[in-house]
Amino acid sequence: MKNKINILLSAAMAWVITACSQPIVRPQNISSPSPVSFYSFKMKDIDGNEIDFIQYKGKKVLIVNVASECGNTPQYADLEKLHEQYGDKVTVLGFPANNFGKQEPGNNAEIKAFCSKNYAVKFQLFEKISVKGDDKAPLYQWLSDKSKNGWNEKEPNWNFAKYLIDENGELVAFFPARTNPLSDEILSGIKK
Repeated sequence: MKNKINILLSAAMAWVITACSQPIVRPQNISSPSPVSFYSFKMKDIDGNEIDFIQYKGKKVLIVNVASECGNTPQYADLEKLHEQYGDKVTVLGFPANNFGKQEPGNNAEIKAFCSKNYAVKFQLFEKISVKGDDKAPLYQWLSDKSKNGWNEKEPNWNFAKYLIDENGELVAFFPARTNPLSDEILSGIKK
């Protein structure tokens, strides 16, 4: 009996991991622009300077909720590689958040120091925000509300979930936390 339960549990876990690791891509039949423009956002970077998202017009953008004490934290290295190798095609924006397992307890200065020391991060980091719940930042409200972005309702499933924005400011894909920044799925979306 124990073996049957273990087999069933293993099968269920494999299904959950597979189901939770599949990208979600914008349906082909949506041709109108999203009701709210990605370029209307202004947010503070990790040093407290306001960044106007209009500067990203004409570039693809990969938005990632990041954390310093997560099993996915080594993805910082691959996000930095993506920034270095494909910076002419995509801009990486990192948003520290403490929503999952309290795995980003630091303040902005501590987060910046951690990222610099451990991963030599040079891609754009923003101030710590909330990416889900009642205090969800407006950008993440836009990313996960189809009445604002035109089609997607998927919130981050854990630290290091990724959203791809195209050159026109349209949300085109969501990648779950386990998706590596240098995966074929993300690279093919960037190279399109």
